[in-house]
Amino acid sequence: MDFIKKYLLLVKFSHTIFALPFALIGFFLATQYAGYSINWLIFLFVVLCMVFARNSAMAFNRYIDKDIDKLNPRTKQREIPSGKLSSTSAIFFVIINSILFIVTTLFINKLVFFLSPIALLVVLGYSYTKRFTFLCHFVLGIGLALAPIGAYLSVTGKFDIVPLIFSFIVLFWTSGFDIIYALQDDEFDKQQSLNSIPAWVGKKNALIISGVLHFLAAVLIIIAGLYARFALWYWVGAIIFIGLLFYQHTIVKINDLSKVNLAFFTTNGIASVVFATFTILSFFV
Repeated sequence: MDFIKKYLLLVKFSHTIFALPFALIGFFLATQYAGYSINWLIFLFVVLCMVFARNSAMAFNRYIDKDIDKLNPRTKQREIPSGKLSSTSAIFFVIINSILFIVTTLFINKLVFFLSPIALLVVLGYSYTKRFTFLCHFVLGIGLALAPIGAYLSVTGKFDIVPLIFSFIVLFWTSGFDIIYALQDDEFDKQQSLNSIPAWVGKKNALIISGVLHFLAAVLIIIAGLYARFALWYWVGAIIFIGLLFYQHTIVKINDLSKVNLAFFTTNGIASVVFATFTILSFFV
């Protein structure tokens, strides 16, 4: 059990709460909005794909960043740099989860299977991006944004405008809160020649950019609701989500980053679950 716990800590399994709710939105969007029948086996495969893809991405990130994490006071106690897990164990975990992800897509449909290597390339490739571009936050956003459209494709086998809007919501939302999270390491990133928006433009401008991205996410939430004519419950979830979106900008200050984790995990985790719950509820009520 202790061995399993180490792997769960390695991949921050609890952070699955960010993208999984949007995958569920994509699934039920296909079954209730687009009119496809509910296939609970496909539902299970979608959830498994989310877990396997995220496990691969997070473990690979920890493997690639092990030497950097060892130098950073904030991250030196992570599983690999602290010696709790070996590099070999981490990369083996990545390979196993990547294989399981692709194999699982085989049981969904051909389109999802053919797109699975591209999805893996995005989520694994993110780990390299901060070494050469400040746009790394957006690559992470794209990785999580695959959740709603991927789940929708798993049911329908075709693209549609509404799930794509939800994917852009996730893109702007994730990129915005990842910039906030990166505020903690702006000086370290500069010292190590790593790229991030805070290291590039400074904390003040980074918070402004994050706020703009979250504003765009809020606009798209409203557009999605109007375009698809969602029911009242969707708007309840939308108001809560948008409120929490901007709440995090009131608790994170340039000269006080003590509440970054509250903004990053707690606020965004609650926002994701609440929004998904009310959105899915609107499909049935």
